[in-house]
Amino acid sequence: MAESLSSRDASAPASAPNGADTSLERGLAILDVIAAPGEHTPAAIAAAVGLPPSTTYRYLRRLAARGFVAVAHGRYEPGPSLIGLAGGNFATTFLASVAPAVLAGIVDEVGETAVMIVRVGTHAVCVSRAEPDKAIRYTFAVNQLLPLHAGAGQRVLLAWAPPSIVERVVASGLAPYTDATLDAAQLHASLHATRQAGWTVSRGEYDTGSVSVAVPVFFGGEAVCSLNVAGPESRCGSREWVARVRTLLSDAARDLSESLEAWSPPIPAPAESSIPTDPEIT
Repeated sequence: MAESLSSRDASAPASAPNGADTSLERGLAILDVIAAPGEHTPAAIAAAVGLPPSTTYRYLRRLAARGFVAVAHGRYEPGPSLIGLAGGNFATTFLASVAPAVLAGIVDEVGETAVMIVRVGTHAVCVSRAEPDKAIRYTFAVNQLLPLHAGAGQRVLLAWAPPSIVERVVASGLAPYTDATLDAAQLHASLHATRQAGWTVSRGEYDTGSVSVAVPVFFGGEAVCSLNVAGPESRCGSREWVARVRTLLSDAARDLSESLEAWSPPIPAPAESSIPTDPEIT
């Protein structure tokens, strides 16, 4: 690193230009930058939040010590603690508990890798996986951050994400992972087609030579995760294979949605207001 972690910038402003005046606000501002897509170098993070590089390093070091950020090759990304904050809701907790059995059943049927993916901000995260006993397998590491624009399981989640998320992902530049990675125009067309069809297929967008099929799982009107099966083109390239896997995943997604609805905790009735009402006001 060019700057020392312990150095102090004597010319540092008393407060950050973006309004992050307290330690908490500064830390949250840094996390907000890191959670967005892009390659986050310390210099870029410092410029984005309006802090001196030396101050930014100190925050990054503390956040890394608590697992909120991780660093690889000089670039910062969300850490396991930050990712875990997205798992506190009922749907994510329930899905994580049933995912191993659901994915194992899918693997038994198709003999290829099956994964469950959730969206965390402008990224996707693999929360569970099951793999076949085969020499050639396609899979993601659990808790691995994934791009939302490349790969069937990720793109399904982007298709049902808020428009602001789609805009942020596109604005990030859509890193080309392979020659088949979609550009902005292709991505918009794909998202529309995915919403119309209710599923999608990827052919080498994220891993060259792979084919993957994915469907969303809905709860409360939102796509809370995707189910994805992936394998090599040599085994999984036929239309028949894609159609078979799509049907299997659609059935599994429907069962998961029904289970979520059945086991979701009841929504408490709103408490009665203690403020008296005026009968003359209508």
